[in-house]
Amino acid sequence: MSESEFLAAAEAILNAIETGMEDAGETADVDLECSRSGNVLEIEFIDNGSKMIVNTQAPMQEIWLAARGGGFHYRQREGRWLDTRDGSELFAAVSQHASAQAGKTLIITP
Repeated sequence: MSESEFLAAAEAILNAIETGMEDAGETADVDLECSRSGNVLEIEFIDNGSKMIVNTQAPMQEIWLAARGGGFHYRQREGRWLDTRDGSELFAAVSQHASAQAGKTLIITP
């Protein structure tokens, strides 16, 4: 994948996560705030002040997720963003970590 293809795909993923988080927060009545600065998406859970960060790493063609549960790297394989260590899917992991930090179930889908 070329760098421009990666950047376009990564931008679409960041947009999908941001929209998905906002929608899931409204559905579950979780007070959260998403903010973007370039290739970095910050999600703050207002009630407890915790944060998740999703950002792109163009040189490695990866998307990184930082949450209370740890740091994770995702690379696109066969059209899916998969963890470079355990093969788990990005949106499932975002949902899992967001739910843990919010204290309520949040489902984020592509």
